[in-house]
Amino acid sequence: VILLLNRRRMAAEYGGDKRVKDAQLRAAINEKLTSTGEREQLKNELRKKLIECGWRDQLKAHCKEIVREKGLENVSVDDLVAELTPKGRALVPDQVKKDLLHMIRTFLAQQTSL
Repeated sequence: VILLLNRRRMAAEYGGDKRVKDAQLRAAINEKLTSTGEREQLKNELRKKLIECGWRDQLKAHCKEIVREKGLENVSVDDLVAELTPKGRALVPDQVKKDLLHMIRTFLAQQTSL
């Protein structure tokens, strides 16, 4: 993951070739997470942490506010997703992000030492 972050920075500085390698690295990491079942465990842990910190309730309240403002008949699922996605990402506490990144790094370190 650290390598991925460093590669992203370098890709921005040096252009396209690094972007291809970034995408390949991301795909390889995702495949490893998926094939070992770790991705599902990470998702469950993230879901638990987001509920514990009140993120889910905040997003649910924002969703209700949008529906109230626009009216149920005037809001589609796509509209809700478009409005909730940036808000949802912004509301994720930094500590939750750090914890998830730490879990991914730990997993990858264990995989490389096997």
